[in-house]
Amino acid sequence: MQITITGQHLDLTEALKNHAEEKIGKLDRHFDQVIDARVVLKHAPHENPENTADVTMYAAGHVFHAESRHADMYRALDLVTEKLESQIDSYKEKRQDRRNDHPAGLAVIAETE
Repeated sequence: MQITITGQHLDLTEALKNHAEEKIGKLDRHFDQVIDARVVLKHAPHENPENTADVTMYAAGHVFHAESRHADMYRALDLVTEKLESQIDSYKEKRQDRRNDHPAGLAVIAETE
């Protein structure tokens, strides 16, 4: 998975980049079809000082997006990762339910006497 990390009104430190890569990289274990992830870390200095972590993940046939705000950027990354994990689990569950509703290759044969 390719991870692109950018910052707005924020100096990206190596520690912050590593934390983002570690957190987003763990999502790859839950859903191995992720192609690309784009992380935008923002700091709003004029409003109440809040940090925003905005992540968009592109997978085969689906796009996941989540945003989280917190005073601590590391915590914002943790929260956005939890949201994405929940979205991925929900998506996988829906796909599994659809497969169970219409099993491929199974035909119902009506018996006639």
